[in-house]
Order: sequence, then C-alpha cells, then structure tokens
Amino acid sequence: MSDRPVTPLLDKVDTPADLRRLKPEQLRQLADELRAEMISVVGVTGGHLGSGLGVVELTTALHYVFNTPEDKLIWDVGHQAYPHKILTGRRDRIRTLRQGGGLSGFTQRAESEYDPFGAAHSSTSISAALGFAVANKLAGKPGKAIAVIGDGSMSAGMAYEAMNNAEQAGNRLVVILNDNDMSIAPPVGGLSAYLARIVSSAPFLNLRDLAKKLVKRLPRPLADAARKTDEFARGMAIGGTLFEELGFYYVGPIDGHNLDHLIPVLENVRDAAEGPILIHVVTKKGHGYAPAEQAADKYHGVQKFDVITGEQVKGPAGPPSYTAVFAKALLAEAERDSTICAITAAMPSGTGLDKFQQKFPERTFDVGIAEQHAVTFAAGLAAQGQRPFCAIYSTFLQRAYDQVVHDVAIQNLPVRFAIDRAGLVGADGSTHAGSFDITYLATLPNMVVMAAADEAELVHMVHTAALYDDGPIALRYPRGNGIGVELPAKPQKLEIGKGRIVREGKKVVILSLGTRLEEALKAADRLDAQGLSTTVADLRFAKPLDAKLIRKLCTTHEVVLTVEEGAVGGLGAHVLTLASDEGLVDAGLKIRTLRLPDIFQAQDKPEKQYAEARLDADAMVDTVLKALRHNSVGVVGEARA
Repeated sequence: MSDRPVTPLLDKVDTPADLRRLKPEQLRQLADELRAEMISVVGVTGGHLGSGLGVVELTTALHYVFNTPEDKLIWDVGHQAYPHKILTGRRDRIRTLRQGGGLSGFTQRAESEYDPFGAAHSSTSISAALGFAVANKLAGKPGKAIAVIGDGSMSAGMAYEAMNNAEQAGNRLVVILNDNDMSIAPPVGGLSAYLARIVSSAPFLNLRDLAKKLVKRLPRPLADAARKTDEFARGMAIGGTLFEELGFYYVGPIDGHNLDHLIPVLENVRDAAEGPILIHVVTKKGHGYAPAEQAADKYHGVQKFDVITGEQVKGPAGPPSYTAVFAKALLAEAERDSTICAITAAMPSGTGLDKFQQKFPERTFDVGIAEQHAVTFAAGLAAQGQRPFCAIYSTFLQRAYDQVVHDVAIQNLPVRFAIDRAGLVGADGSTHAGSFDITYLATLPNMVVMAAADEAELVHMVHTAALYDDGPIALRYPRGNGIGVELPAKPQKLEIGKGRIVREGKKVVILSLGTRLEEALKAADRLDAQGLSTTVADLRFAKPLDAKLIRKLCTTHEVVLTVEEGAVGGLGAHVLTLASDEGLVDAGLKIRTLRLPDIFQAQDKPEKQYAEARLDADAMVDTVLKALRHNSVGVVGEARA
C-alpha cells in the first residue's frame, strides 16, 4: 500500500466540464470530498443539510453523464441543490449561502446558467422539464431535460398532471425519482442494479421496440395480452407498473449512493432512443454524516452547527416562537371542543401541529404536499360540522387559492386558516415570504382576515377563530420569536371587525396591522418628541375593516399612515377605498400607505429586509414628515421645529 498522500480532486473541479475529465474510478473520492465540503459549509451558514447529503453521489453522476448546461438539470424544491451549486462554479461563494447579497438557498435562474429553472416550492420539476424538452423538440435541438423529484413531492397532483402529458417529449425527458423517505421499493443489492442496467441498455430497448412493432400486427386480443404480460413482468420484477401506465419507461430501483450502479444506468438512459424514462433511485437523507443519518427530521433544516459533534448552535433564550404560541393555544381550544381538528400539508413540525398530533392523533391530518386537497378536505369537514384549522405557510397557501375561493369562500364554510410565516422570512428569501395573503384573502367576500400584533393577540385570535362559525376566517402571524409579552391566562373572544386604540394622540394616526405595531409605537415616540402628537391603532382585522374607528380617526387627525407586512392591495388599499367612498380625501386628509415594495426581496436578516421595505420606525417617521410638508407651508415650520 502506498503512503503517498491523496491529491484532492474537488479543487480541480470548478464546472461540470472539469468533472467530466475525471476517470470513473475517481468519482468516489470526489463525492466524498463534495460531502465533506457541504457539511463544512452548512455548519457555517445553516440551511438544508440532510436532503443535500442524500444526493451527493446522484449530483456527481448526473453532471458526469449528462452534458450540463446544454442538458437541463432541474431540481424539485431546491433543498438538495447545495452540492449542485458547489460543482457548478459557485464554490468560491458557497459560504455566502442564504445571506444578504449571497447565494440563494434554492436554485435561481439569475444566479447561474446551471440553474435553468428556479425552485423552492414542491412538485414543479417535471412540468418545467417537460417544457424544456418539448421546446428542444420544437426547435430541433438535441438537449435533454432531467427532473430530479423527491418521493414526498410525488404526493402533489401537479407531478402526475405533468407525467400524464410527458409522452410527447419522447426521449428528451428523464425523470429521477429520488426515493429517500417513503421507500417505495428497496434496491435489492447487486441483483437490482443488474436488472436496472439490463432493462436500460440499448439491446434490451431495441428488442422491446421490435417486439412492440410485432405486437401491433397481432389481433387486438393477443396484442393486449402481450402488452400486459410485458408490463406485468417488469412491474413484478422492478416495480414500474404505475409509471408505465403514465407513459414512462421505468428503470429501478437502484442504490443512489453506489456510483458503480448509477453511472452505467444513467449512460444507458442518456443514449436511449425510447422515452420518456423514469429512474427510481433510492437514497438516504443525511447519508455519510452520522448525526444527520440518525435524526433526519432534525437535520432537514439546521442552524449553524459543530461539524465534529453535530450539535446545533443555539441562540440566546428568548420568548417562544409564534408557531409555538399558536400550537399551545390550539391545543387548549381542542381540549375544550372535540370538534376542533387540524390539517397540515407535510409540515407538522413547521406549523406546530406535531404537538397537536401527539395529543389528538385521530383529529390530526397530514395530507402530504397537497395544499389544494388540504383546503377542500377542510371544507368538507366544516360542511359536516367539524371545526377544522388548516395550518399552512402563507407562501404555500398560494398553491390552493382556487380552492379557497371556490370550495370555501363561495360556500361560506367555516374553515379556519392558520397562516404561518406571514411577512418576510429572512434567509429563505422571496420564494418563502408571506407577502400576498392579505391581498388575496381580504378581496374575497365572506372572508375574515386577522393579523396578530404580538403573542397575546395570537392567543385571542386562535380562540376567536375556534368560536367563529359564520364563515371562513384566517389569522396570520410571522416566523420567529415573539416580543415577550405575557400570555393571557384566559383568551378573549374578539369582536369581529373591531380594532383597538393602543396610544392616544391628536395630529397623526398610525393604523397598524400585524407585528409592525412595535415599530409603530417607536415611531410615535419620536413623532411626539417633535411635537407631533400621534395615535397608534392596532386594527386587528384587515377584513372586515373597523370602518367606524377608521372614520373617526380620519376625521380627527391630519395625517393617516397605514402599516402592514403585505403587498400592495392589502390594508392600505382597503383604507384608501373606504376614505374615497366616504369623501374623506376630498376634505384634505393626507393618507399614506406603507407596505411591502413591488419587488421580490432577496434573502437577508429580517430586520434588514424590513428596513429595505421601509416598514421600520425610521420609514414611518420619514413618511409622516414628508406628508406634513407637502402643500402646507404652515406645517413645515412646525414639523422642523
């Protein structure tokens, strides 16, 4: 055995073209170095760890076999794309991952030609890859499109809608089913790899193609029998019947961590004349890093951690998160009312419903990545007398908007929407920001929309929603910890559509919705110090508006400022409409609206994002002063004094 030190390979690979210059026997070493690099990176930046570790070998093999970027590699969700980023010219920036001005935590078209399609939501990859494949077909281009989709993402109907139309792409489309959770079928050692290699080989495919042509010449009963025999035999051996029915040629299952198995199969598929083809690859989340292998759920998304011990760095102890407050409040309501049940779309821990599930397993429903189904399922429960809470992140509820409109709002069914991650979300960036729910919900007839200003208000709103049977109701709250207010011993039932005065003033009024209330109070202190007496109101409800309170405040103050953690079209638009309908603007009232800017904001620390969005105390003060200076010489001196 030689004592010569091993020469690192990853340092020589900046792009997939460099990777393809390596010998096949060198790929194992490269994959090991890639895994070590990813662990080191996420230990510093935090982020999604387990899913990326599970596809190190698959990522290496795909870029080795296929001619990326001419062949389009499309990752579903993007949680697993860190190794892909390291191999595609971004290793020098990989430690800026999920930071302001740095690399996105997901694939992003603007970031690299190796990211042909952006992803962060689930189950989009096959549809997108089909689009690339058919576009190449129409243009006469040779490139293939390869979609990598996890088994969890296959629970969404969109994946099957795409597969049902995939046949028109022919052999230009390849789908990699990354089976790392459900274990649809285990790879049975060398025999499974051998079978996969055989059925993906050119001689087998050519023979099968010849057999198909011969079968077409047989009388129909014999032809049908022959076709079914072929599919049944391969389905019994290797589990592909379902995908065959959807028009795919199925190969697998194969061990996704064995490069000696992966490379020959991918080469066969690359060169195959028949298609589309689905390759079933079995991997393990966290593979190659013991802490992540032993606790895949805890290492899906992580904070910074010690690479040696795997221990995640914990921040200073602080108030409970809004998610935890919601979970505790919902448990209390469920103990009081046996008709309360909870629905999540594959996010039990993210929404806090894992605690509800432990206490009330028969009243908890995790429907998988199927938000459309979750909403209509909740509507059915409500129609039959249950009181469902549908807990879904704001950004994911967008996927079920038609169901919210058609199946819930039109029928005025009392579904309770618990909307987590409302507002900006920091490191996850624009794809996960809860920017639009106020706008897309408050425009709907029958809908009630609440926004919690703090943890205590969230407890009151959970209680209010639990008792509300007159139609759909939504409560929104942000990611992260609360501000440390004392939680109520007994929750209050809020009067629907009624806000509250938090601070009395005379000249300026800030109408706040949601957790910007704390910044609004800071702004009021500063305005008061400049002689501008300021009222602060927590409206609580974006719909229905507290028209009586707003009318009173508009007629007794000179400047009205609305503040919300949502896009244009939300609270500010509704207040402006009310003021217009009632002629308040004609009376010389100065109304200004602060809301999220008309851009998709990149990842950064939340406080920086809100400052950029002009939703902090500085922006509120500045907006009020500018409003007072506008067309009012007499006020300018007062504002500056």
